[in-house]
Amino acid sequence: MARFEGALAAASARSGLFPASHAEAIGRVCEGACFDVAALAKQARVAGALAIPFVKVLTEKVAAESPEAARYVHFGATSQDVLDTATVLCLREACERICTLTMDLGDASATLAKRHRATPMVARTLLQPAAPVPFGWKAAMWLAPLARACRHFRRAAREACVLQFGGAAGTLAAFGDKAGDVAQGLAGELGLETAVTWHSARDGFARLGVEMAVLTGLAAKIARDVTLLAQPEVGEAAEPAIPGRGGSSSMPHKRNPAGCLLALEAAARAPGLAATLLGELAPEHERGLGQWQSQWLTLRELARAAASALAAMSEVLKGLEVNAEAMAANLERTHGLVFSEALALHVSRQAAERMCEQAVREGRSLLEVALADIEVKKRLKKGELAALFRPETQFGAAQATIERVLAEWANARETAA
Repeated sequence: MARFEGALAAASARSGLFPASHAEAIGRVCEGACFDVAALAKQARVAGALAIPFVKVLTEKVAAESPEAARYVHFGATSQDVLDTATVLCLREACERICTLTMDLGDASATLAKRHRATPMVARTLLQPAAPVPFGWKAAMWLAPLARACRHFRRAAREACVLQFGGAAGTLAAFGDKAGDVAQGLAGELGLETAVTWHSARDGFARLGVEMAVLTGLAAKIARDVTLLAQPEVGEAAEPAIPGRGGSSSMPHKRNPAGCLLALEAAARAPGLAATLLGELAPEHERGLGQWQSQWLTLRELARAAASALAAMSEVLKGLEVNAEAMAANLERTHGLVFSEALALHVSRQAAERMCEQAVREGRSLLEVALADIEVKKRLKKGELAALFRPETQFGAAQATIERVLAEWANARETAA
């Protein structure tokens, strides 16, 4: 808020609205001033806006140095200008951090996709064994939405983190024909883009908040999968072993997925926070009552949730322990039933279903049942049938998909740079 006021004074003075010496005095105080935040917060509860007691205290500090300059503190601006722009300045730094964390998580996913492009595992649909896939493909499926979300998030951040400057009613009437010059100068001082006054147009903040929630959810999707893979009865993956992490206060044997917990916790909060911003798109007239005032807190919590989830899962994936042997064992444990689709493509679906039912009923593998089936013998040689039951022959477009996703991620990284 002090940066805004110092920049406003400098831009106004350059436009000839008051002497440069006054702007310099205001700038010096803004740069070095300290504030009793607790006292300001109490006064803000009474005033209804933090900017009101803030400007009063700032003016007193400037008056102690230059009574004449104090007349021009907050000149032509309104409370929402300083508060929204201060929020933007904080958000800009937060968004840069979130972008960095997204890159870290994406890079970790890309590494797993490359390293395990040929590691077979069971895909699970509706929590049931489905078909064999490479674990690298699963990691690529984590990565693909991150590449898309990264692009959307950067755009939303760029469009939301712009100068708010409209004055009393949004028209900058106090600046007369100098309004455009002051706005450009103020934006330049703060390193922001100018924008049409958005006092009552809250779509930029809503869009940014939703993109933060999406990133949080994507991190949680990875967390959900990792926790399911890490269950001892599955045993296909585990969070990195870090001293003191994931323990229990009562059970010494526990190794809880604490990193995934952080992402899932954040994702539980994010949708409601995003919904709050969406519910604030209809303020009254030129300045709403109670909507924009809550957005600073809501956006802060969304930024914290996104950063927490992304950071946690980046750490998890960088040190993820992948148990390829358990993946192979779980494939074997299905007794070949996960190859039923491949079998059905060469015989009738009804025949494949009949053989699956027989295999389950008799406790035999699907391959064993198929080898003895008359219809199968008519259509497939023994070697051809056995080939259908090798995981690598059923990966389909998985390898091409991995390559495509990795290329999309490389493009997203290049765009971010």
